[in-house]
Parts: sequence; C-alpha cells; structure tokens
Amino acid sequence: MIRFSTLDVEMPPIDPQRDKAWIESVAKGYDKTIGELYYYFCSDEKLLEINKERLGHDFYTDIVTFPLTDCETVLSSEFCISVDRIKENAVTFGRTKEMREKEEESLKLLFS
Repeated sequence: MIRFSTLDVEMPPIDPQRDKAWIESVAKGYDKTIGELYYYFCSDEKLLEINKERLGHDFYTDIVTFPLTDCETVLSSEFCISVDRIKENAVTFGRTKEMREKEEESLKLLFS
C-alpha cells in the first residue's frame, strides 16, 4: 500500500498512479516488497515541529523518514516532506518550475 496525503498544505502536483508505479518498479529492482509507505507533504514549520518532537532535532530539513519495520525485504515507512523546502531547493539549485515538471522532481523525493 502506498498513500500520499498532506498535513497542513495543499497536495503538490504529483500523479499518484504514475508515482506509485514508479515506486513499485524501483522496489522490484532492489528485490523489495512494498509493505506500507506513507508520504506526508507539509510546510517547513510542520516538518520542523515533527523533527523536534520525534527526533529531537531543532533544524529545518527537506524530509524525515520513519521506518515502520526492521524487515530488510519489505519497505514500510513514513516520509514527511516539506513542500516549502522543495520549492526553496529548486530555486537554490537553479531549477525552474517548467524544468521540475519535465524532470518529474516529485519522483526523486519519493525514495530520498
């Protein structure tokens, strides 16, 4: 099961069907099985709050992950992704909105 949802922002422009197929393809290439993968999109402030509460880290980041199992063959995790940080990184690294769309930037984050 692969789920995409938001915590305090609008859903970014992803294509859930395409992205799920891509994740499954990558997992298969590594001989992994998909268990439960949850992708939560949020703001910088929400991710900072999660980072402080769950990891004890008082700094901004683009993504935090939480494994849901110790099994090495089944992928089960939560991914909390800052939409604000994605946008900032796109500017920092010289990517325009059009380039990001063409390069399917959202897919790169799904396995970060």
